Amino acid sequence: MTDVLVEPEVASDPLAPVLKIECLNVDFHTIDGWVRVVDDVSLVVPAGTTVRLVGESGSGKTVTSLAAIGLLPPDTTRVTGSIRLAGEELVGASSARLSRRRGRDVAMVFQEPRRSLDPVFTVGYQIAEVLRRHEGLDRRAARSRAVEMLDRVGIADAERRFGAYPHEFSGGMCQRVMLAIALACRPRLLIADEATTALDVTVQKEMLALMNDLQDELGVAILFITHDLSVVAETCDWVNVMYAGQVVESTAVDRLFHEPRHPYTEGLLAAIPDPQRRRLQAIPGVVPAPTSWPTGCRFSPRCDYAREGVCTSGAIPLEPAGGAQLTRCARHAEIELKGVLA
Repeated sequence: MTDVLVEPEVASDPLAPVLKIECLNVDFHTIDGWVRVVDDVSLVVPAGTTVRLVGESGSGKTVTSLAAIGLLPPDTTRVTGSIRLAGEELVGASSARLSRRRGRDVAMVFQEPRRSLDPVFTVGYQIAEVLRRHEGLDRRAARSRAVEMLDRVGIADAERRFGAYPHEFSGGMCQRVMLAIALACRPRLLIADEATTALDVTVQKEMLALMNDLQDELGVAILFITHDLSVVAETCDWVNVMYAGQVVESTAVDRLFHEPRHPYTEGLLAAIPDPQRRRLQAIPGVVPAPTSWPTGCRFSPRCDYAREGVCTSGAIPLEPAGGAQLTRCARHAEIELKGVLA
């Protein structure tokens, strides 16, 4: 059964989303054969909006994003379904075509900027390289634009810091450089994979504010991947919650906090640190490995609401749960879940 795909209710043209993923499946080749790690995932990122992809480590968030821009190794990965970037189908596209799209139309910022920046080249060179490759600028023009981008992302004395190396920057400054590289060619879509996780709280808030400002200025759509729901609360239009390779809830951000419709979402909300609670709540157990996904609801072994026969037999579809909200819960119509802002 194919899941329902609902366009987020946000202020943009729903007929022309920047990114539209439908029925995406990703399989990895292992010594035991092919193993599915992302299962029938569908999501939409409209122009000029921020869509969050949320879930614990091992949920399939990063694999989904890497598949979206063709960064999975083709020899050991099998990708099926549809990935459309500005209307262009990317599943099955050649490596040359994908390479032309990356940097120019879609860019990605990773969690650990020091591992993404080349230590033997200056930060300015690495920004200018993107501009020379995708826009054909000469050295002087590329340098000028690179300095402008460093200044735009908040690097003080940008002209001088153009010639600095990554080891001369703090973690927060390196992440700003990565953002400058990603946005240098004004892509339509920015994918941020845990881009603020490795930063301290103060720098994290600065980075989020910077991304919001640049989004307003450049009109870029953002797919923001995180496990931190407190980050989700900071400027977001739509949220897709992933668990064990599937989207289990898809909703507008305000409804996520007020009216969660999947027990896993309720568990994530309850795990947010709260000074009013003396003890941190946690979801028991761990995300199952792809080789041992449960039959029926994959969250059922960790779920207090699970019922034998209802939740454990047969695949659970992603279905409407009121308005544009979707949930993959067989009992959503009969259980009442708690939000954190109710």
